[in-house]
Order: sequence, then structure tokens, then C-alpha cells
Amino acid sequence: MENSPSAPPHAPAPEGRRGRVLVVDDDPTVAEVVVGYLHRAGYAVERAGDGPAALERFAAARPDLVVLDLMLPAMDGFEVCRRMRAHGPVPVIMLTARGDEEDRILGLETGADDYVTKPFSPRELVLRVESVLRRAGAGSPAAEEARPLSGAGLRLDPVARSASRDGAVLSLTLREFDLLGFLLRHPGRAFGREELMREVWGWDFGDLSTVTVHIRRLRGKVEQDPARPRLIRTVWGVGYRLDLPGDGETAEAGEVTEATEVTEVAEVTEVTEATQATDRTEGAARA
Repeated sequence: MENSPSAPPHAPAPEGRRGRVLVVDDDPTVAEVVVGYLHRAGYAVERAGDGPAALERFAAARPDLVVLDLMLPAMDGFEVCRRMRAHGPVPVIMLTARGDEEDRILGLETGADDYVTKPFSPRELVLRVESVLRRAGAGSPAAEEARPLSGAGLRLDPVARSASRDGAVLSLTLREFDLLGFLLRHPGRAFGREELMREVWGWDFGDLSTVTVHIRRLRGKVEQDPARPRLIRTVWGVGYRLDLPGDGETAEAGEVTEATEVTEVAEVTEVTEATQATDRTEGAARA
């Protein structure tokens, strides 16, 4: 990480007050900075420098969240994430130095709940950790959010964090579960990606392709034919809408093919790259 900032000046908070985080990164400078900021934010933090060591720490004491570098010796972050997920759900934030959109999307499709591109702001990473853990269920849900949801053969229990379709259990990641729950609470209403990112992820900023990828993954688990979705529809120029039987939506109004989804990802990527270029220019000017 370039020009890593020094540790924040405020005193450390009681260690472990906010949960346990496993930081996996082979760059000692990056790891030291990340661990320092998370510790001062009140988290108990463990470190691992490669994939095998990360899996050993993970098995010994299951963390509440994993900050996982994509490029690791012996075993890359994709494989580490897959193996962790095989033992049960755990929130994962991936760190990547790559600028390739395909790698970031692959990270999300592997099951990561978020990703941060190096170089990054440690303070922003702490905020991302807080957001992901908050969505993971820190605290009891409000009464309205705790009630079971159902429709079109789907059933979701926010308290048990379980979901099924036609009686078959759905294996959903943290974000997929929250996204499906949000859509089930608002059937028939179209939401833009910015709104979904704000309401489901709790972010007022971020890469909108994150929403696109999670919609695509969720369709693959709840639709009979993900290439011709009947439940989670794309509303062109707006975003997405969940249609349940009886909503009265016509096929022409919402039907979008997989080719359209590819176009949407390309458009979001173009906007993201332009924004990143602008941020780099502004950062250079401030320096």
C-alpha cells in the first residue's frame, strides 16, 4: 500500500469489544496498518500471511469477519474464500491490488461480501467492516424486519437467517440474504442500484457493479431459468424489481435477457473506471 498513513492518534478501544477479525495479507506493511486501525476501532484482530495459515487460524477460532487479500502465496484469496465458505457462512472483505473489473466481480461471485482496491484508506476499510458486520446480524432485528417473508415458493426467516424455495434450502451469502429479504419486503417496486446499495449495503458510495453481480448470483439461486428471470426483473433505465404472482406485471415490461445484463455490467464498469480516474487526478492535485 502506497504512503501508508501512521496509526490514528486516539487511544485504543477495549480489544474485542466489537468482534473478532482475521486479517490475511502477505504484505507486512499493509497487514500492520490494517490490524492497527481495526484494533483501535475496538476489534480483536488476528493475522495470517498466507492461505494455509489463514485456514488454520479460521478453523482454530472462527472469526466474525475476514479481511482477505486476493494475491497470496501458495493459495490465492479465491480458493481461501471458497474453503472458508465450505465450513459455513462468514463475512469476507477482499483486498485486491488488481484493477481488472473481472477479478473484482469474481471475488464477489466467490462469496465475498465486499472488496477494497489497494491503495485504500484504512479508515474506509474500518467503515466497510462495521457495515458488513452490522448487516451480518449484530443486534436483534426490529419487529417488522424479524417477521418471516414468503412469496412465489420463497420463504425467508430473518431471525434464523434461513431461506428456502419450494422447501429446498437456499445457500445464500450474507448480502444475497439481505438483498432477497429487502426485495421480498417491497414486491412490485422498482429500485435503482444506488438505492439498493444504500438500503441493503448501508453505503452512500461504492461500485454499482457490486449490486449487479449480487442480483445475478441471486437469480441463479431463486429463478427456474436465470437467463429469463420471472421473479427478479430488470427495469430498464431504473434498476430491479421483485415480481410475485398476482403483481400483474407483463412480460414485456420487465423481461431482460442475459445479454442485457452483460451490457449493464459494461456500462457500470465504464462509469466506475471514469470515477476512479477522476479520483486519482484529484488526489494528485491535492498532493
